[in-house]
Amino acid sequence: MVKVLTDADIRRLAPEAAVEWMREAILAAHTGRLQTPPRVSADLGDGKLVFTTGALTGEWYGYRSYDSFDTDPGSQLVVVHDWHTGAVRDVAIGNELGPRRVGAIGAVAVDALANPDVTTLGLIGTGAQAWTQLWAIATVRQLSEVRVFSRDPVRRNAFSARVSAELGLPASPAESARDAVEGREIVVLATNSPTPVIEADWVAPGAYVTTLGPKQIGRAEFGPGLVARADVAVTDSVAQTSAYDPPFILTGTPQHDRLTSLGAVLAGDAPGRTTPDQTVIFCSVGLAGTEAFLLARLIERG
Repeated sequence: MVKVLTDADIRRLAPEAAVEWMREAILAAHTGRLQTPPRVSADLGDGKLVFTTGALTGEWYGYRSYDSFDTDPGSQLVVVHDWHTGAVRDVAIGNELGPRRVGAIGAVAVDALANPDVTTLGLIGTGAQAWTQLWAIATVRQLSEVRVFSRDPVRRNAFSARVSAELGLPASPAESARDAVEGREIVVLATNSPTPVIEADWVAPGAYVTTLGPKQIGRAEFGPGLVARADVAVTDSVAQTSAYDPPFILTGTPQHDRLTSLGAVLAGDAPGRTTPDQTVIFCSVGLAGTEAFLLARLIERG
């Protein structure tokens, strides 16, 4: 029987479990057990239908589909097929699974790359991706201060209040992006801005930075200077950075060659942070197959 989950079901997902399963998925991708090809899309005129696919050898194969039509919020679909029979096994419909797997991947990256004693976080953005980053990061670091900025003061005030009430984190709105970022040990960029939202010199030495939003030439929430500023640059999918259209913002620059796979860092096959004073950036581009992996594990483990 096909098992179908909705957003109401996904909201009950424990962040600790999501982080554990995404760590497992990233390592499986590094060893080749999880196949994670770059996303593909079909041009349908007024928008595109996009697919991210994946396969866990011997267990399942599946995909996520979403569109770029002018719909708000639209609805994503994640489907898992049984490896041996091809039968559809698991389905998730809605918009909660994607952001929660991105949040969990972000927490895995924080755990691997941020200094172990960090307690302060600066957040730019107040959407679903911003929320799930805090939801997951709070399981790997004890946060004593969260500073939140977005251009709309009403949204940043409401978001900060929600973070404090629902996640139990000491969150407060910042008056500017610089105020949110300067001096913070973790910096999270989670916007849809087509232009850089912070300056590289606002980032403190030894800080860890995650960027989640647009990161293509001509449309990016950060500039190449932010990566040049970092001592260590990591991504969840080097293959995806080479498959963007328009190209990834670092394509053709020395900074692209510096990118290290998060899976390699987790496996001990590549260095991540080696000293406390190193500044580290994590370019989250969306490791394919992780949506299906999270759905499969969620249903398997109940």
